[in-house]
Parts: sequence; C-alpha cells; structure tokens
Amino acid sequence: MKNFFVAFLVSTLASAAEDWPRWRGPNADGGWNPKDIPADIARKEPERLWKKEISAGFGGVTASNGRVYVMDRLKTPKEIERILCFDAESGTNIWQHSWEVSYGSMEYGTGPRSSVNISDGRAYALGATGVASCLDAVTGQVVWQVDTVETFGAKIPKWGFAASPVIDGNRVLLHVGANAGSVIALDKTSGKEVWRGGPDAAGYCTPEIISHMGTRQLIAWGPEHVQSLDPDSGRVNWLVPYKITYGVSIAQPLYRNGILLVSGYWHGAKALQLEKSATLLWENQTEICGLMSAPLYKDGVVYMLDKTRGLQAFELKTGRILWSDDNSLTPKDSNPQMSLVWMQESTNLAALLNASGELVYVTLKPDKREELARWQIIGKTWAHPAFAGNRVFARSDKELSAWRLW
Repeated sequence: MKNFFVAFLVSTLASAAEDWPRWRGPNADGGWNPKDIPADIARKEPERLWKKEISAGFGGVTASNGRVYVMDRLKTPKEIERILCFDAESGTNIWQHSWEVSYGSMEYGTGPRSSVNISDGRAYALGATGVASCLDAVTGQVVWQVDTVETFGAKIPKWGFAASPVIDGNRVLLHVGANAGSVIALDKTSGKEVWRGGPDAAGYCTPEIISHMGTRQLIAWGPEHVQSLDPDSGRVNWLVPYKITYGVSIAQPLYRNGILLVSGYWHGAKALQLEKSATLLWENQTEICGLMSAPLYKDGVVYMLDKTRGLQAFELKTGRILWSDDNSLTPKDSNPQMSLVWMQESTNLAALLNASGELVYVTLKPDKREELARWQIIGKTWAHPAFAGNRVFARSDKELSAWRLW
C-alpha cells in the first residue's frame, strides 16, 4: 500500500509539473523543461491530434489536469466574450461561459487578450472590457464575476485590458488601472476588493512577483512608471519614471540577480539595479527595443525579440549585444511577434511559435543560435501556446489545435 501511495504521489506531481496553468507556464517565466524529451526531437514531426473551431482573440492558451482553456469573442448573433474549456485528449468542448460586451472603437478589437489562470480547481479570467470571472475549472460554474469598470472604476486602455490574472495566496491581482490603483487585489474566493495600489493607469503587461533581498515585490509596468508594490498591501515601494508612447508597456519585465529589465518599442530597454530602491544600470534606446514578446534568460544572457533586428542575445549586466538573427525566425514586421519557451534549458533548446504559426526548435547560446526544425502548426497568431506533457496547444483567430511532439 505504501509503494502504491508513493507511486501515485510521484505520478500526481509529475502530472502537475507538466501543466501549463497560467500565462507563460508553471512559473510564468517561459520555462517548460519536461524530463523526457527525446534526443532526436528535431527529427520528429509533430502529429496533430485534433483541431476545434473557435473565434478570434489574442489571449494565450493554458492547460491543467487534462483540460485546455482559451478565450474568444463572437460578434453575432450578439457580441460576447467566452471562456472555453476542452478535453485535452479528444478536443471535446466540456463547457463554455460567456458574457455580453461592447468593444466599440477598441483598436485591434479582435478578441480577448489575456490567458485564463487555473489555480486550486478554479479558472480566473479577465476580458478586454474589464469583466473578471472566477469559475469552477471542471464544470464552468460561476463562483463570482465582476465588471471592474462599473464596480471599481477601472479605465479601459486604447487596446483593451491585456494583462492576465495573477494568483497570490488568497488574492487575484488584476492590472486594470482602477482609480489610484494600477493593480487591484480581489479576494479570490469572493471577488471582493482587498487593496489597490500604484499610480499608473492600466498598461498591457501582466504583473509579476519577484523576491529581492528576501522581500517579495509586485512589479507592475504601466504607461508612466515601472512600479514596485507590496503584494500584501498595495503600498508603493518605489517608482521609476518611464513614459511610453501610446502607453504600450507590454512585454513582461525580466528579473535576475538584482537586475530588472524592461524593454519597450518606442524608447528601448532599461536595466534597473535593485537595492532598497531602483537605479538605472544601463539603457539602450535604439538597438534593444522589444514589443510584445517576453524574453528568456540563461547564464547572464537575455534572448529577446527586437522590433527591427529579430531575436537578439545580449548581456543582462551590460547590455552588450552578442548577436541578432536578422529576422530569420519570425517575419519582419512593424509589430513582430514570437512566443519563446525553454524546451530543455540544460541543452539550450528552445521552442518558439512565430507570427506565421510555425513551431521552431532552436538552440540559443551566447555565441550563436541554430535552427533545428520548423513545422507549421497553426495559422497566423500572436497568441502564446501552452506546452503540457508531450503536447503543444496553439490557437489562431479560427481554431485551437493540439499536437503531439513525440
């Protein structure tokens, strides 16, 4: 009986480790790293298991406990946003939940922008117009739902709310710019307000919690400042001014070894040295300009998509550029995009889904990058895929597809 329990526990933990329950994966850092990737993975053509018709949206896919979650928007017979839940094995639609919306003149108003966050058996979502929902992740039953604009005074930014919900203990954190609250914390079981903090309006960047000098900080990048808040109270720890043209604070900041990196399309990258507050370590306003794609990091080197040069490698501590891929991995565009994931960090193996819907295997090293394989798995997309088990789940404005990778 003891051996059975141990085996069951190991199996359960392994299954949980293979989930992709929130934006950018288990640790929200683009890390996947399953243990059983075959050495010849680049020679194994992905096999499509199923595809299902869905409607439009930019929001990423998440996967947990054998279920896949995504959001979309329908225009007829009435305008609604939906959360959809599918069986990971068969693609069967298990449940869906919808609410009426009006996008009006919202730019790039295709559909929802954020990813569903699965935590403790519940699904948390934020729509483009500010409707926040908590549902039973298995049945889709509504636990609570609140319009953050009507209830908390949130202000819809030009391109709609895009930051995914973040779970922190008993709270769900929403970056919605709610009247003197760049971030608002709600009780995750009731949806009631716990605190709000930060002076900025809503940007498009999902907040993240870091630990620096033994203290937790909530980093919320808005259109006016890089903000550090106390995640327990919303109190401001420090602010660094960084006014962004059109308010496009999008790509998730990177924190490693006391350095916080932010990078924007119009005004480039800033590396902040964190101590009790934050001071500028270096900046590059012309040659390191990210937009939507969140970076990867390993051994002092950042791998990040630049707006004109493609994927670049540069030193986090100095900003020294090591190489650029000359737009070979994703098409050159005024708004370039790719989703980057460490597939096997120990061997420098990364997987990226580019804007053309191609899954690309590539090794990323300080001195070079090497493309290993490229497969078409979905139509054009900016949405982040979900990697779980030996599979990838990707979405476009027309379909959600599941592929076995080995």
